Amino acid sequence: MLNLQKTTPLDTDYLESLGFVWHTDSDESSYISDELVVLTEVEAEAYYEATNELYDMFVEAAEHVVENDLFHEIGIPFNLVEVIKESWENDVHWHLYGRFDLAGGIDGKPIKLLEFNADTPTALFETAIIQWAMLKKDGLEESSQFNALYEALIDNFKRLVTLEEDVSDFEERYDGWDFLFTSVKGNSEEENTVRLLQHIATEAGYQTEFAYIDDIDFSPEEGIVYKDKSYELWFKLIPWEDIALEESDLAMLLTNIIKSQKAIIFNPAYTLLFQSKGLLKILWDLYPDHPLLLETSFEPLEGQKQVKKPIFGREGGSVSILDEEANDVESVAGDYDSHKMVYQAYTELATDAQGDSYQAGVFYAYEACGLGFRKGGKILDNMSKFVGHIVKG
Repeated sequence: MLNLQKTTPLDTDYLESLGFVWHTDSDESSYISDELVVLTEVEAEAYYEATNELYDMFVEAAEHVVENDLFHEIGIPFNLVEVIKESWENDVHWHLYGRFDLAGGIDGKPIKLLEFNADTPTALFETAIIQWAMLKKDGLEESSQFNALYEALIDNFKRLVTLEEDVSDFEERYDGWDFLFTSVKGNSEEENTVRLLQHIATEAGYQTEFAYIDDIDFSPEEGIVYKDKSYELWFKLIPWEDIALEESDLAMLLTNIIKSQKAIIFNPAYTLLFQSKGLLKILWDLYPDHPLLLETSFEPLEGQKQVKKPIFGREGGSVSILDEEANDVESVAGDYDSHKMVYQAYTELATDAQGDSYQAGVFYAYEACGLGFRKGGKILDNMSKFVGHIVKG
């Protein structure tokens, strides 16, 4: 049985003092679970090793897509292909961070890749800050977690300049580039996540500014401009696929800005290759029967339970669990029904005594660096809860 440890709930005033304002779900229940998943050191190390191996596999799969022009096959919008190629071929377009969603790893279950949130991953604030505060609140050893996410991000921000593992000469090589951080108006979760990243970048040594997307000007000549100032570095918590499908003029402008080297954008456009669940099918083609992968196809899998999900989708929207005859046995409504679908072999998530499912999320910033969990139903949706962890023995 899954090993859980109860914790003292963090009160809302304290959470809000940290800038964490999305603490209560629409049904008035707490988003932060008052428990920790208890891991062994061996289990934590297995998450670390698996995530690092998976990232290398994603790089190989993305290279395969680029070399063989498989963009359409995995659902990449045609108006981003050029900028994806441009960002893929130049090392200055550094992948800042992403989050792997994994089944297993606890309760004796093998680790299996579900998907990679490589472009605009959520749960950063929860993983880096809140679960550390959960340990602190109960007087537990704060280092007893697989969680160096904050420190890893500081170093990876510095690598945007050094482009190598060693960041000790960042200050000598940093040329005073200004870094603009952006989210949409009206979404407190996204804004405060972006402001946390801005804070980390400032700590790393950058000159930073925050602006809403509506207040920025984009120009092929001037680049990315806010208050009459051009910014060489831009972080946007706005998915590349949304830019492509809903803001085609902006997609063209950003392509020209990148091609003319007016700005570098994070996360880079090529992270959309990783983000596409179509790449899960490419991974299976390249690494058939790999122990970390689940069989994935663009057609229903014959004779086995499976999950049908859109190549671009969030929070479980438009996801269905199908039985061995491909009949729908459970589903979550969503806005992604028009997207191309993939079919991924079903795997059981670890469950607690109440039947809630637990899914691991491992952040990657140059290497695997931070673990958190979500719990909910068989399909995790926007009512799932965040669960911290502690490593013992």
